[in-house]
Amino acid sequence: MTELGRLLTAMVTPFDDEGGVDYEQANKLARALLDSGSDGVVVAATTGESPTLLKDEEVRLFTEIKSAVAGRGSLVAYTGSNSTAEALEATRKAEAIGVDACLLVVPYYNKPTQEGLYRHFRTVAESTSLPCLLYNVPSRTVANMTAETVIRLSQVDNIIGLKEAGGNLTQMSRIISGAAPGFRIWSGSDNDILPLLAVGGYGVISVVSHLVGKQVREMMESYLRGDNETAARIHRHLVPLIDAMFVVANPIPLKYALNLHGFRVGSLRMPLTEADDKTAALIRETLKNYTIDLPV
Repeated sequence: MTELGRLLTAMVTPFDDEGGVDYEQANKLARALLDSGSDGVVVAATTGESPTLLKDEEVRLFTEIKSAVAGRGSLVAYTGSNSTAEALEATRKAEAIGVDACLLVVPYYNKPTQEGLYRHFRTVAESTSLPCLLYNVPSRTVANMTAETVIRLSQVDNIIGLKEAGGNLTQMSRIISGAAPGFRIWSGSDNDILPLLAVGGYGVISVVSHLVGKQVREMMESYLRGDNETAARIHRHLVPLIDAMFVVANPIPLKYALNLHGFRVGSLRMPLTEADDKTAALIRETLKNYTIDLPV
């Protein structure tokens, strides 16, 4: 089993003043996230604005950040697509770079059947020696990958886990009970970290860990050592911040918060737009109640 870590951050993609990828700042952010509690980073995924990144930009991000985190943390490359052929190509390129694992999203828009999902993921996994993480996020893809399909896929040797962002704890529990030994689930929702750990989940691929990574880590470690009271207290404290980071589409609130904190990540690429006045005011007010862990 490749050890990727329990706390992975789904990293934003910094842009410069002209709207290009700011690779230097991306490297700084990756290192800062490791300094503030993360075991590794997931690059060029939803929070990283993958729909608007060019393939060459993704490849360079994987290359640069692999060097930036070498020897300190893991790098998971988002190589998913709603085209099996494109996912194959992206995964092979990521493997050649030397990333630690790939993240493969449920195909979006074309609404495959459960058999189609099974064949898609199996085909990509069998094309690579990389550990593969499945990514179920029905709010964005429309299609939900069922527990039965995940359990089938867990039998594929290098499909080692799932990022589950469906919010269905019953489905997560069924997967944990039925999946192959060693198969792990990372929460794809920051609000579900503690509940998922309680039913046997492994960790989180987090958004708020950009801001409060040490606190997320403390919550998880408290639970794992049996200090449920501390874990629950931290969870309750973080809920308003988590809600604020998703008041409109991620990563709009997060990029506003990072820029406000003084860690420059630039703007967003259209069709995402800047936080409006109401959203910005809510974020500013919410952040007053938190100590930010990310070093500037």
